[in-house]
Amino acid sequence: MSAVPGSEKPAGRFRRMLDRLSSSQEDLESEELREDAETAGCVRIGDCHDRQIVTVTGTLRTVTLRPRAGVPALEAELFDGSAALDVVWLGRRSIVGIEPGRKLIASGRISMSRGRRVLFNPKYELRPLGRE
Repeated sequence: MSAVPGSEKPAGRFRRMLDRLSSSQEDLESEELREDAETAGCVRIGDCHDRQIVTVTGTLRTVTLRPRAGVPALEAELFDGSAALDVVWLGRRSIVGIEPGRKLIASGRISMSRGRRVLFNPKYELRPLGRE
């Protein structure tokens, strides 16, 4: 019985090594982000549903200032390897540390806007630099 799990592990490692060698850089980064989300105990963005309270983590792809109903709004796209999510801070023109390439953990209630997942005014935590 103990021989079965032991024989599966080397095959699994070998398979993962081959997969990494044949994968694109984008695929590898997506896999790493998914693993980070799982390690942090966060919900994958791809598994989030409308009106669900979640804690997600990922990397900010873009950060833009986009007014909503005449109010300034800082909008960022958070990607965790499974899907993307728009994070919006209403009434803010900028937030120190919120910049493309930065990793963060965000908590709040998911809503759907024009077919995209959105998290308005989340509670958030910037991940330390240098953990990449």
